[in-house]
Amino acid sequence: MASARVPLDERQVTEPGPLGKEHTLPALHPDRKEDRCFVPYKPPPENGSPAEVEEFLDHARFIMEDLEWLLALPHDKFWCQVVFDESLQRCLDSYLRYAPRSLDLTALPSSSAMAEIQRSIHKEVFLTFLRMATYKESKDNFLTPAVFGEIIYDNFLFDIPKILDLCVLFGKGNSQLLHKMIDNIFTQQPSYYSDLNETVPTVLQVFDSVLEKCGLRCEGATAMEPMKLNAYKQPTAMTMSQQELVDIVLYLCDSTTTIHAFLDIFPAACSTFHSHGFLSRLTSFYETTVPDLEKAVRKRNFDDKSLQEDLWKRLSHSCRKMVETAHLLLHHTCLQPILEGRENMQTFAEELLQHFTSFLTEKRFLSDYDEVFPLSDDISLLQQALPVIDETRTSYLLQGVESAWESVGRRKLPNPSSLLSSNQGAVGGAAAASSASFPPQEVAGGEAMMDVPRRGNNGAVCSLSSAELESLLSCIRDLLPDLGEGFLLACLEEYNYNSELVINNILEDRLAPSLDKLDRSMPRPVKEELPSVLSNRSNVFDDDEFDVFRRDHVDTSRIWKGRRKGESAREMLDDKQHIAEQRARYQAYETVVDEIELEPGESAAAYGLDDYDDEYDDTYDMNQVGANDLDRDSLLNIRPFTVPQVLRKGIKPEEEDEEEEEEDTLQNNVNRDQFVQDPALLRERAEARRAAMQQRKGIRPERPSNVVGRPKGQGQTMETFLDRRKKEANKNRVANHNRRTMADRKRNKGMIPS
Repeated sequence: MASARVPLDERQVTEPGPLGKEHTLPALHPDRKEDRCFVPYKPPPENGSPAEVEEFLDHARFIMEDLEWLLALPHDKFWCQVVFDESLQRCLDSYLRYAPRSLDLTALPSSSAMAEIQRSIHKEVFLTFLRMATYKESKDNFLTPAVFGEIIYDNFLFDIPKILDLCVLFGKGNSQLLHKMIDNIFTQQPSYYSDLNETVPTVLQVFDSVLEKCGLRCEGATAMEPMKLNAYKQPTAMTMSQQELVDIVLYLCDSTTTIHAFLDIFPAACSTFHSHGFLSRLTSFYETTVPDLEKAVRKRNFDDKSLQEDLWKRLSHSCRKMVETAHLLLHHTCLQPILEGRENMQTFAEELLQHFTSFLTEKRFLSDYDEVFPLSDDISLLQQALPVIDETRTSYLLQGVESAWESVGRRKLPNPSSLLSSNQGAVGGAAAASSASFPPQEVAGGEAMMDVPRRGNNGAVCSLSSAELESLLSCIRDLLPDLGEGFLLACLEEYNYNSELVINNILEDRLAPSLDKLDRSMPRPVKEELPSVLSNRSNVFDDDEFDVFRRDHVDTSRIWKGRRKGESAREMLDDKQHIAEQRARYQAYETVVDEIELEPGESAAAYGLDDYDDEYDDTYDMNQVGANDLDRDSLLNIRPFTVPQVLRKGIKPEEEDEEEEEEDTLQNNVNRDQFVQDPALLRERAEARRAAMQQRKGIRPERPSNVVGRPKGQGQTMETFLDRRKKEANKNRVANHNRRTMADRKRNKGMIPS
């Protein structure tokens, strides 16, 4: 048992040799590798024939069986296969390279069988990488951490490109596991930090290559280079070929999605990107490139409108990811240390304000960033954490944000934070989309789950008026008169009321599966009239003599305003008819019959009584339980029923009032056993009288001041910040703090010789 606790890299195993003799080998040895050939991964075919689909399914089943066999191996056999089997590494690398992302809508499997086998391979590959990133599986099966770091680094089991692909493919839904994996890899092998430091300049070259292809220049490291003589001959986004434009948008979308996924899952890498000035390069690239690409996608003529829509979605997705990447860098490098209360908080705050100030020149980027992550929120947090921040500087920044919105010709929404959860209004295209023929929409996240794509904004509420809707229907029916209005309404709702997209998909027979099942001659459904509001109304006055909604004739003689004609005030007051009507009602309560005498021949059932009821519990009928308890009023002393005073006869109200006053006096005499009243009770009464007086006069009670606030490092609320500022401004109004002010006042009036 003691030998079982030896690390795998130090363990020795005894196995039979080729001649039958046993020999001792290290646990990690090439001879212990099983002879198994892992086939590389191939992506699913696009609109393939049945033969191609069958070939893909057979190929995928081979990969599935091999990965399931690999994961079932014991710890030592698994690591021998991973380290020494090159075909396994080629298989895993091919999946990371060719596995379809959810952005690649055309590469998604079209059949359920292909989608199911793709999900299974996706899961098995992730479990394989997860086991490869774990150096300790149990107390008996583990590797020395230092040796584990050397194995994965020297054998290229993990590298920076692989880690980036893992974040894109498996980030959504597995972010916590991926964070633990990558953090374990970087912890056990710090050399990956140096590799990441060398990778960031390569990532920055992505921006340079896009700018060069579009014939643009960006302020940054390469902007200082002299312009080439033939630079004016380079094509722009409007003049380049359509395929080149498609490649640039796809390249930009894939790059920005990958960078954001990596920084979101592994925030520790933000400091490395930040040290290379990645944020400033990103904002300059955004300001320079995005308007030109948006203009090219919107205004160029595309033979396939669906391609134009797909490019617009990818470009909007790229803009969103660039904005979110900038926010991640600011949050983890500047704002998070301030919120955590680290040392040199003033330095981090100054750096954050400098970044915000640099954004003022990038009008387009600043407006898009403020639309998703309002600068006012970050500045408010900064002022709560550090009240010493200059208000003039923060006001200048907020005014710069308003100026950026005006310069790009857009109107700031009332609640910009709501765009975070919305699937419409992608960053970088909100304003331009109003004039485009298709709305910008956010492309689904970065995992390779194979859901069948659907066009349009399904389930959207129609924001068109009835006249606009009739105009769209007439426009389509002029071209396609044989289609029913009900079918056309369903198509418009499916494709977000885009008539061009509806006509194009009908002519090319590319409607959504839900629309193919509908009858194309379906008429418009008859709109049911809503029931009248008056017929559904419920009121306490329903069906009374004055219910004008249910009665055609009402006795108007019983309706008058003020005093009835011919009736004096004395007659109205002397009319006691309502008292006489109520007297009989109250007299009925005084009639209590304890016993009923039955005549011979009468039964108890005639009076609603029975001889015995099996379900009646008579346990407490004769026992007055709880009647004389000390903690409650005596039930035996309950006052009998009292007839209201207005219904009494022969009793003077004055006599009854005297009796009540005598009872109250006796009760007060019994309870007066205190020589001096409780001061707390007196203060409580005084406070109640003061509150009542303030309420009558309309004086709002003053809010209690709270200048202490929370403990250091937890942030302060806005109320605490305002109370501290008020105390600092008004502290010279009390005690002797205003001596200098009063001395200056006397000197100004000539009372003190200067």
